Amino acid sequence: MNRLATALCFALAVLAAAGTRAAGSALLDALPSPILFKGDANTGYRDPLLLWHDGLFHMFFTLGERDTNAVYSCIGHSTSHDLRAWSPPRRLTPHDLRLNFVSPGSVVRFGGEWVLCASTYPQPNGERYGNASARLYLLRSPDLERWSEPELLRVKGPGVPVEKMGRMIDACLIPDKDDPGKWWCFYKQNGVSMSWSRDLRAWTFAGSTQAGENVCVLVHDGRYLMFHSPPNGIGVKTSADLRHWSDAGPLITLGQKDWPWAQGRLTAGYVADLRAVPGVGRYVMVFHGTGPEPEPIKFQTDACIGIAWSDDLKTWKWPGGK
Repeated sequence: MNRLATALCFALAVLAAAGTRAAGSALLDALPSPILFKGDANTGYRDPLLLWHDGLFHMFFTLGERDTNAVYSCIGHSTSHDLRAWSPPRRLTPHDLRLNFVSPGSVVRFGGEWVLCASTYPQPNGERYGNASARLYLLRSPDLERWSEPELLRVKGPGVPVEKMGRMIDACLIPDKDDPGKWWCFYKQNGVSMSWSRDLRAWTFAGSTQAGENVCVLVHDGRYLMFHSPPNGIGVKTSADLRHWSDAGPLITLGQKDWPWAQGRLTAGYVADLRAVPGVGRYVMVFHGTGPEPEPIKFQTDACIGIAWSDDLKTWKWPGGK
């Protein structure tokens, strides 16, 4: 093959690759705004979890709703075919200030069904934050639509009474990459604590590590990556064994400086591997932002769910951004 033919083949290959990449991210490129769910004075969207299954995107989140007496929190669920038009949020848990189910941390397949982990955030006496009785729960579903009654996660072990378990929120389930059938639950307590199980019922406590809240863990390049939420932004840690963690990379704040809706706090980043999903082809992060006031002023209401994406989990892009 002569040089001209070689150069032509190379140019065609580059153009084809560029076209493939463009087609692969068509749904992301069509998004007009980084905001997917916009909160207001009566409604807030927090702690998002994004899943793609059978041609449909599912968003689970904490739904804050104000009525004449109080602001209630519950687990909300919405679906979309294109990440732009979402179905009206549906409550999966009731309005009950004694419970206030929040923070859907992961939804996984186990035993032929879907398993969603969440936590309670009790505020029966008008507390600003969930009180000391906050605990972790699982909900089960055959189809992502019908969900069981929540069941308590005894992550401290079967011999620890419920009242002795301590305040815990933000559960996340992770399969062990080196031990098939072994599952880990990460949750906010004493930094981030972890327990393991083989049946999601009998749990063994395995210690704690320093990290923020709303933990999300995935495997990348043979190691675990943890995305977690310090006071502001999304931090990243890495580990080979889920027990020993080190910081990896700078704090992720995306376009916060230009987003009044997130300038109070940008937090609760959940990263989904959607590289194989048609029209996406990237890692996708969903998160929530509050602002411009600090988060304690705008907390259960006003919060918005945003979106960003990455090829390498280091450089992030978003609608209208870099």
